[in-house]
Amino acid sequence: MGTDLLNSTGDGYQEEGSRLNPSPLDPTPLHPSHLELQKLDAGALFVLESKGSWIHCWYHLTTAIVGPALLSLPFSFASLGWVAGVTCLTIGAIVTFYSFNLLSVVIEHHEQHGRRQLRFRDMATDILGPKWGRYYVGPLQFGLCYGAVVGSIVLGGQSMKFIYVLSNPNGSIKLYEFVAIFGAVMLLLAQIPSFHSLRHINLVSLVLSLAYSICATAGSIYIGNSTKASSKVYSLASDGENRVFSIFNALSIIAASYGNGILPEIQATLAPPIKGKMFRGLCMCYVVIFSTFFSVAISGYWAFGNLSAGSVLSNFIVDGKPLVPDWFVLMTNIFVLLQVSVVGVVYLQPTNDMLERKFANAECEQFSLRNVVPRLVSRSFAVIIATIISAMLPFFSDINAFLGALGIFPLNFILPMIFYNLTFRPSKWSLLFWGNAAIAVVFSIVGMIGVISAIRQIVLDAKNYHLFANL
Repeated sequence: MGTDLLNSTGDGYQEEGSRLNPSPLDPTPLHPSHLELQKLDAGALFVLESKGSWIHCWYHLTTAIVGPALLSLPFSFASLGWVAGVTCLTIGAIVTFYSFNLLSVVIEHHEQHGRRQLRFRDMATDILGPKWGRYYVGPLQFGLCYGAVVGSIVLGGQSMKFIYVLSNPNGSIKLYEFVAIFGAVMLLLAQIPSFHSLRHINLVSLVLSLAYSICATAGSIYIGNSTKASSKVYSLASDGENRVFSIFNALSIIAASYGNGILPEIQATLAPPIKGKMFRGLCMCYVVIFSTFFSVAISGYWAFGNLSAGSVLSNFIVDGKPLVPDWFVLMTNIFVLLQVSVVGVVYLQPTNDMLERKFANAECEQFSLRNVVPRLVSRSFAVIIATIISAMLPFFSDINAFLGALGIFPLNFILPMIFYNLTFRPSKWSLLFWGNAAIAVVFSIVGMIGVISAIRQIVLDAKNYHLFANL
């Protein structure tokens, strides 16, 4: 039991000389009939089980990318203006679609040569070497994904408090209490056994993301055309230092909105052969991305201009009074609340995979007592720690901006280009080689400045920080 023809070892790489580890440049692919059977590790067998179709892949991708972060896009436009904002949003879509396809092609290539890479760490180990996978890409991805889990719990608690205050303005329940309640919900969802098991929940998440994007767009247009609208100002700040940092902060917001640090893990849920399935899933995902990102960004910036808040939904309320009907604000926030719980569970999957590899036994049944108890304890512990961090640090968005700049740029804009060039070795005189190299260099620079900008913001906001703040 628990075997697959195209798989991964527990350490993420295979021994030199193995028939399952041919040169990536070997023109003769190994076919399944030529491969030796080898047991999957428990993480791959139980969490990253390869049973899905390209449609399920579409659901997973959309949940991983199209999240509440898109509600910050009008705020990013306030630092860039119309032309630069639309241009950067378009470039982000083109580059990420391209880079995600490069990752997919590299994974497909290695599968055809007898080695299916199931994790980002596997890719780095095979292409760059074991130390890169173990000490750079692995920790980087874990920090980014676990940070996304903490950020989701913070946002979930804030959404619950917002709904509560809207219905009971004089209520006494604190933010950290709502964070604890939302963490309890996450604790239950975390017990869903595998990534593939989330496919129907992620379909609901897809519908929810479309729903609150439609609400955000419709609400912005309604307010922008009403007499309640403030005067629209689109001029950019003239202060040199603040202007520069605000621009790079805006670029980081756009990059984070497109961020997806788990594409190999999503592709691992596909039933082999995987060729062409990820491309179809990505195409459908980007239809949703274009329809949500651009509609929210353009309508929100048009309606509120330089007054666009960190979340466009905050612009729907002025001095505690909604500019749209109460039920509309309530409904929109419920959509956000429900979807962010699913986003948190999706980004918990790399942690679940790591815990399963460490504590589960692939020789036993998935739902045997031997595996159920460690799974219940380890996953509960991971969510409880994330909830405690969320309650203590409700200003985690500043820290998450740092983690995002540190992780999103390498995983989405740099490593895919490097992986492709090292795997296929295009001619150094070709446009493909230099195009990939240029993208990697440009986004390396932008990422480093984004990290500096995030650290600067943490320092500026530090005076307002205190544990268990009731924001």
